[in-house]
Amino acid sequence: MAYDYDLFVIGAGSGGLASSKRAASYGAKVAIAENDLVGGTCVIRGCVPKKLMVYGSRFSHLYKDAVGYGWSEVQPSLNWEKFIGVVDNEVMRLNQIHIKNLEKAGVELIKGYAKFIDPHTVEVGDRKITADKILIAVGAKPNKIDIPGIEHSITSREMFHLKEQPKTMAVWGAGYIGVEFAGILNGVGTHVTQILRKDLILTEFDDDLRSNVQEGMTKHGIEFRTKTTVEKIEKVSEGLKIHLSGENSEPLIVDTFLCAIGRKPNLDGLNLENAGVETVKGAVVVSSNCRTTQPNIYAVGDCIDKANLTPVAIAQGRAFADTEFGNIPRSISLENIPTAVFSEPEAATVGLTEAQARAKFGDTIKCYRARFRPMFHSLTGADEKVMVKLVVEMNTERVLGVHMVGKDAGEIIQGMAIAVNMGATKADFDRTIGIHPSTSEEFVTLR
Repeated sequence: MAYDYDLFVIGAGSGGLASSKRAASYGAKVAIAENDLVGGTCVIRGCVPKKLMVYGSRFSHLYKDAVGYGWSEVQPSLNWEKFIGVVDNEVMRLNQIHIKNLEKAGVELIKGYAKFIDPHTVEVGDRKITADKILIAVGAKPNKIDIPGIEHSITSREMFHLKEQPKTMAVWGAGYIGVEFAGILNGVGTHVTQILRKDLILTEFDDDLRSNVQEGMTKHGIEFRTKTTVEKIEKVSEGLKIHLSGENSEPLIVDTFLCAIGRKPNLDGLNLENAGVETVKGAVVVSSNCRTTQPNIYAVGDCIDKANLTPVAIAQGRAFADTEFGNIPRSISLENIPTAVFSEPEAATVGLTEAQARAKFGDTIKCYRARFRPMFHSLTGADEKVMVKLVVEMNTERVLGVHMVGKDAGEIIQGMAIAVNMGATKADFDRTIGIHPSTSEEFVTLR
């Protein structure tokens, strides 16, 4: 049967863009459908604008730190409208770059929301399109719990377009998004209260990393309501009244309430049942090579809910294209994926947490850690700490996990991830000469 396209991609986010361009480079006829800006969550309302906001929020600390080095004290002020505007301008610039890159690659961009008619046919607007292979790369969207007044809350989508800076804000959630936005708003002068169902933020991370980040956030002025949950949001004359239950149940009144309790695959309206694509717990079911329950349909990225990170979606998309169109069969390992939390203080990790390692290897696990004031703050007087940690299996001396809290953690752990994936041992770390003076040298001097 002749099809309109060799590959039709639903979703022009990180995974969809990577796969479509790679497939086209092998000579495939490719189209990609997108009903929003091109670039996906990461570029449009995620990693990129958020990291720019992180950079912007950190200047407040630098003004204070400079005094310890002899600079005169200043009273800076933030122009919120300009702050949000320049971030949005960069997003729009990147959107146009991605569109141009699709054109250069020979990928046809079709504006609109695609939905399945059958395993080889999709509908976009009033157009019916057939394809030999179809890739679902629709990402995820913010989740909201159905409680009274939840309509008064915002999600990460709206955070990038607030017309005014909140004087006070409550953040509900303990993951990347909640932690990072709490740091951003606190950095620009908003009073932030973060509401946690448990004791600590960042549930799936190493406990030393979690406690050190939360301690640092507290020192920077963020208030935590632990072992607490939200029961109701009420609009009152002073703003939003947040009714709570749990150990810290005194109501809050804030200007803005950020709901950051998780994300879910963005599958609404795709009509997956028409294509015989199965889902479990709201996520597309795939094999190790990202094939769905329908042999000609694949899925990558957050919609499969495996490892919801932009570089993973890109890697999955390229591996799919290499396998199906480049005759280079390969799949992506989800082990030892490095990740960073651009909180204040920053954190990053690769490999197993201490708890995971002990569950797997028992008493053969030994941890090496250090906690110290970074050299930069020797003169600032700020009560800042860096934490570095290695998780080692002693029979083989292999380093199973590397964890860090402190400035440039993401940059440092990226290099450590290479060592962990190559199977480096503690002896390999020990015989590596450190760069002095630096924070990263602490990883090769731990005893």
